[in-house]
Amino acid sequence: MMCNFLKLTTAAIVLASTPVFAQIDGTADDDIDWSLYEDLGFEDESMKRYANAKIEGLSPAKLITLGYDFQGPYTINAASEGAAILDQNEEEFPKQQEYLVNSTGGVRASFNLPVISQNNLVWQMGANYWNTSYNYAEAPNPNDNAVNPLHRTLSEHGLRTSGISTTIYKPLDDTQFILFQGSADLSGTYGASAMPAQYLKYSAAALWGKRPTEKKQWGVGLARTYRVGELNYIPVILYNKTSANNKWGTEALFPARVHVRRTINPRNMLFLGYELQGQSFRMYENLPGFDLRDEDLEIRRGEIRVRAVYEFSLKNFIWMSIQAGYRINYRYDVDRLEAGPDIYRAFGLIDGTPAYAQMNVLTNPFYVNISVNLVSP
Repeated sequence: MMCNFLKLTTAAIVLASTPVFAQIDGTADDDIDWSLYEDLGFEDESMKRYANAKIEGLSPAKLITLGYDFQGPYTINAASEGAAILDQNEEEFPKQQEYLVNSTGGVRASFNLPVISQNNLVWQMGANYWNTSYNYAEAPNPNDNAVNPLHRTLSEHGLRTSGISTTIYKPLDDTQFILFQGSADLSGTYGASAMPAQYLKYSAAALWGKRPTEKKQWGVGLARTYRVGELNYIPVILYNKTSANNKWGTEALFPARVHVRRTINPRNMLFLGYELQGQSFRMYENLPGFDLRDEDLEIRRGEIRVRAVYEFSLKNFIWMSIQAGYRINYRYDVDRLEAGPDIYRAFGLIDGTPAYAQMNVLTNPFYVNISVNLVSP
């Protein structure tokens, strides 16, 4: 992990010294947490006024988060379709290799802290770490070449993501603003061995918006994202609104996430909605008996989480978040990147792009996510 931290620190320095629109996960994230900012306006009418980045009634900003994500039983049917993945003897793996996964779980940690917080500029930096372990009902034999490499690598290594992010909020006047968010993530099956920084995935989102009232803000923009598992460029729409009585609200950054908010009181909130999650993961660890490794295979993981969330204050600025819902598989396919560069399919609409090396089918489990958070005042 120390080696990964050093690589992420190096990546942060590189990103800070290069133009932000040079190649950009999914997870810029196109995931913009507007509640991270304090009140930017001044009451002194002699001074220029700027649009506040948050609205009244918005859920509190999570500065530091430590949580655990758990999925119940489901099946993974590997190589149900797709071009052949071959072993070193050029023999195709058997089709329809289905295994039962008893559970999937792992730690999720993140922090987002302000670097500059002024009335005319807010700059924030963050980092995250997600680990996912696969508990197979019957663990695949790691030395059996007849077992599909997807099952072998998930059972033995699992998946993890380490990343850094930056957010810049720039109000233009008392109602208009622009916002940029960028991230760089290392995602794959790496563990004790460090994955080279060349496998960083870059994401970004840029928006222009308006805050016409203290209870409403909206914006439109464009995102470069891996949120559904593979590279895509998509339009994004921001819409946050709080009702006149502060009891109901909407917090949305479509299509990444949409939630309806019910405020019981300022220290207890309920949410109902969905979120898209995903990333591309390098199968970095060597598989015994195969020539395939990091340069070859990449898992395109994307999912839709339909959920209910309850967030409440434990004490002062320490909050707990409990979410439960249904994880719907969107994509869990495998690309073979023999030439190295990423593959852009535009949701599969571009003809002539390479076929997936392996198309997989996952059934959909219920899931629970619990976290403790330090929130902003």
